[in-house]
Amino acid sequence: MSKKITDKVTWVGKVDWELTTFHGHEYSTFKGSSYNSYLIRDEKTVLIDTVWVPYDKEFVSNLKKEIDLKQIDYIIANHNEVDHSGALAELMREIPDTPIYCTANGAKILKGHYHQDWNFVTVKTGDTLDIGSSTLTFVEAPMLHWPDSMMTYMSGDNILFSNDAFGQHYATESLYNDKVDNCELFQEAIKYYANILTPFSRFVTKKIEEVLSFNLPVDLICTSHGVIWKDNPTQIIEKYLEWANNYQENQITIIYDTMWNSTRKMAEAIASGITKTDPSVTVKLYNASLDDKNDIITEIFKSKAILMGCPTINNGLLHSIGGLLEMIKGLKFKNKKAAAFGSYGWSGESVKQVTEKLKEAGFEVINDGIRTLWVPDADETTKLIDYGVSLVRQLG
Repeated sequence: MSKKITDKVTWVGKVDWELTTFHGHEYSTFKGSSYNSYLIRDEKTVLIDTVWVPYDKEFVSNLKKEIDLKQIDYIIANHNEVDHSGALAELMREIPDTPIYCTANGAKILKGHYHQDWNFVTVKTGDTLDIGSSTLTFVEAPMLHWPDSMMTYMSGDNILFSNDAFGQHYATESLYNDKVDNCELFQEAIKYYANILTPFSRFVTKKIEEVLSFNLPVDLICTSHGVIWKDNPTQIIEKYLEWANNYQENQITIIYDTMWNSTRKMAEAIASGITKTDPSVTVKLYNASLDDKNDIITEIFKSKAILMGCPTINNGLLHSIGGLLEMIKGLKFKNKKAAAFGSYGWSGESVKQVTEKLKEAGFEVINDGIRTLWVPDADETTKLIDYGVSLVRQLG
């Protein structure tokens, strides 16, 4: 079902309430998502992006109810990952000669995905498209978060079609940011940033500063996923600038996995030492094999320090901890400290291995960590509490 946004712009996307994972199974989407596509009707008619391929036929069918497809003068592909371009092949079967405006990298990616030599018109930052009473201005945004990404600004209605930037995986029929639960909204927004955009933070800052330097009025930010920012739309831009600046809160997150609860008991004892010493710090504990990995990543993003705990198995690590450390390395977190802990029976390599992997991931490791042989008794528990106390002091 289409939804009118302004006199010229209509939302023609798809809300996916059933979506539970994204990027294969790499990203959890417990709140669903949406694939936002926009139809602009001025003297010329423009379609911005499509939807994910499972909904390609539904999308084209619904679009036909909204407009004669032959009336579409231009298609703009702000980003060509398949959740944006998935219905394009189905649409181009109907209107094969329609010009597709995209970046040079965008044309390469569309050819790589769909193996079609469509009527590509490549654009770069500052290029414009006159569509009547409004003008569309293109702004390249490479690595936010793919090489082909760009944004499109529409004069008159003062809309920034921002692509993946400022979006969230969040299903809503309400469409606008002031019509949804803002606690849920901002949790999904920071999760999206932490898990997808963190490695590109320096590009985020640079691109936002560039866009702001144009001094363009912005009344709406129309994202590719989740809500349209209508009420105080630039609030999410301010958040992005904050998140991109080596973000941290007064939080310590303890992540562990455990085989027979020894490492869990270590985590809880260390946590009690931290909170006893500094009641103002937020301490959160997560079991890497039970809790959602993307939620854990979000908490790491918010933290000033993390503790990673793992028992030793086969002279190495449990797979949940190893996988999480690999994710952390790829996300390139900045301005965060860390230490390792773990229980063992007869060899005990895990703490050293976790410590090395935390260093490889760019964390400032503040000590050599702590190990417990078998199950912590009363004396060992006291040592672990004291370790938490000393950790607070080391963090300063």
